Amino acid sequence: MKMTQITEGTLIKVVVKPKSNNFRIEQEESNLLIHCRNPPEKGKTNKELMKELSKFFEHEVFIVSGLTSREKVILVKGAKIDELEFLFSRLESAGKCPT
Repeated sequence: MKMTQITEGTLIKVVVKPKSNNFRIEQEESNLLIHCRNPPEKGKTNKELMKELSKFFEHEVFIVSGLTSREKVILVKGAKIDELEFLFSRLESAGKCPT
């Protein structure tokens, strides 16, 4: 998975799958796959994505690019890569992570 440390926090490339049965996070090959419940209309999926990932990471989350795409770059504000790698290691052992 592609992560980049910047002054404001960490950038992560994610792939979003809207209209899923429940919100969950999966590591699939080199991608972070985010399943969202809401449809991709009027920003509903993006709002759900930022809200649920903010809970999971315990940091504010912003979409930096890809507002109208399934492929997005998010900023986890104030987070360091090693902190996020620890959270992702839990995903690997569990396979998936519902929030």
